[in-house]
Amino acid sequence: MRVSEAMSTPAVAVPPRASVAEAAQQMAAQGVGSVLVVEDGVLRGIVTDRDLAVRGLGADLEPGSLVEAVMSENVITVGAEDDVHVAYRLFRRFGVRRLPILDKHRVVGVLTVDVFQRLADLLGPIAWSVLEEPPGPPSADASRGV
Repeated sequence: MRVSEAMSTPAVAVPPRASVAEAAQQMAAQGVGSVLVVEDGVLRGIVTDRDLAVRGLGADLEPGSLVEAVMSENVITVGAEDDVHVAYRLFRRFGVRRLPILDKHRVVGVLTVDVFQRLADLLGPIAWSVLEEPPGPPSADASRGV
């Protein structure tokens, strides 16, 4: 499965000159925990709800301060055509919860770690049933629904 099949689109984004208050309002309006900071389609950074709390409120920044003051600039990204396994490894390696998705250096979406939790919730019972079934053809009891 490609990342482009699992990502959320469009990515919620603000320009670098947006205020911290605007970023928070976008997060609230869109029901997301982060906004990408994008200029002319190019990713400049990311602002998370934690950034707003720690770097914004915690540093006594005014609501009119620019998102540049609280954003993370070194953003871990993944390509739209990459396999979801690549994204999974990035989540694990870097401990991030959101990956902006790029297609030829242009932002096209966002993938959150939650997608893997949803997959685990879906596939977990299937995996356990496979582990509980002995190898080989189904037993006679299983074929009768016993």
